[in-house]
Amino acid sequence: MVSRHACRFIVLMFMVGLNLRPAMSSVAPLLNRLQENAGLSASAAGVLTTLPVLFLGLTAPLAPMIGRRIGSERALSAALLLLATGLWVRVLPFPGLLYVGTAMAGSAIGLAGTLLPALVKRELPASADLLTGLYTMALCLGGALGAGLSVPFMQWLGDWQASLVSWALLALTTLIVWMRYAPAPNNASVLQRPAVQPLSALLKQPLTWQVMLFMGIQSSMAYIVFGWLPTLLIARGYTEATAGWTMAVSIMCQLISALSAPWFARLYRDQRPALLLVLLCTALGLVFLLAAPLGWRWPGAVLLGLGQGGSFSLALSLLVLRTANERLAGQLSGLVQGGGYTLAALGPFGVGLLLQAGASTQHIAWLLLGLIGICCGFALLAGRQRQLDDHSGQLQVHHR
Repeated sequence: MVSRHACRFIVLMFMVGLNLRPAMSSVAPLLNRLQENAGLSASAAGVLTTLPVLFLGLTAPLAPMIGRRIGSERALSAALLLLATGLWVRVLPFPGLLYVGTAMAGSAIGLAGTLLPALVKRELPASADLLTGLYTMALCLGGALGAGLSVPFMQWLGDWQASLVSWALLALTTLIVWMRYAPAPNNASVLQRPAVQPLSALLKQPLTWQVMLFMGIQSSMAYIVFGWLPTLLIARGYTEATAGWTMAVSIMCQLISALSAPWFARLYRDQRPALLLVLLCTALGLVFLLAAPLGWRWPGAVLLGLGQGGSFSLALSLLVLRTANERLAGQLSGLVQGGGYTLAALGPFGVGLLLQAGASTQHIAWLLLGLIGICCGFALLAGRQRQLDDHSGQLQVHHR
């Protein structure tokens, strides 16, 4: 039977996860409107879609250090406050603040997204992989709401600024609930555990790089979809609203695989079959949406959602499955998400440059398929049953 403490933590985790995608997914359906009203070129729009991912990657490695200094619970509160502030700043009518606020929101997402896997490993270690799936489902739901409601909010509230800033209310609500019900620090485990491993020790382990590169490539594809899918669909003849809802349907389908992929992976000796299956779904979805006739858009949206939701959920699960304790999970999470998201930031920016140079949606589709092929290679390496452990005082990799 699940305890009251566990239920409360799961609800808090879900609420926090719900906040970590609307800041990015809400921009894509409005990107053409932003380009017209703010006079942004395709490359400038590419910078706008790249900034949150870049700052997510730059701040993620700082999260374990901040968590050790002020506590993970307070650090997460600070991240939610920074997120709400960034969402407000980016709609202020001053030059450059659109980019400043976007960078602030990305930084907040990097901090919160790195702290949560370690908290999950600490609070409910036996079910860490399944709870990571639930957390990923919250991320996907938030992303779907951001994509699907951006245009309706703009129509209801009168302008795109009001639509974008409305998500700050969700962040502030979550901050209040988190500050009231956040779990207490586990001071006993702090006294018993060995010294923190230097980052250089983690970087010397091939397993760290395998997980990081898998995370980076699949995240790059995800943020290209977040930032550019509606624009690419509009170029194929969709209306703004239809493109936004196609993206929303795709993200809603991520809810299914985000929760089911970690469970499916448990049916096998390791995670490799599940990883390859979700990458195949992603590839087929992109082909149907960007290269096939328009009548294939709904199967394409469903397959893309199932593939991306599952791949992201499994990528986050690897952070807890490949570490023996919550402290190593936090360190690996910071490194993997930091390096992975910094790499992922190149994707949206690169697509912006390609579009400005005259690339077609078919060219973008082939680029993404190439990335998926590379990602499959790292999935075969990162999906093996290996675990980082420093119980003996020295970082080792155990074969399980």
